[in-house]
Amino acid sequence: MKMEDHSFLKSETIENVSQIFKVLSDPTRIKILYLLSQEECNVNHIAEILEMSQSAVSHQLSMLRNLRLVKYRREGKTLFYSCADEHVISLLKQAIDHSEHH
Repeated sequence: MKMEDHSFLKSETIENVSQIFKVLSDPTRIKILYLLSQEECNVNHIAEILEMSQSAVSHQLSMLRNLRLVKYRREGKTLFYSCADEHVISLLKQAIDHSEHH
């Protein structure tokens, strides 16, 4: 078959998908996303649950925010984070299900 007979994804789409999988390749970010899929949390709560420093959690949240995978709302001086993309959470949960059943 010739190249023109095939359907290809746009380069931008491929890059976006690659970025999502890069994010999901990090165990800490997986933990954060999974936690946020269950409840809205502030940085201190995430740090306490995951036994990490606040600065380490903030760094990971910044990366997740830049890719629009998490969002936040402000309550006074505190930011509460939650999942911003249910598609990615669905993908994460499918990967977890696959891992637990194979």
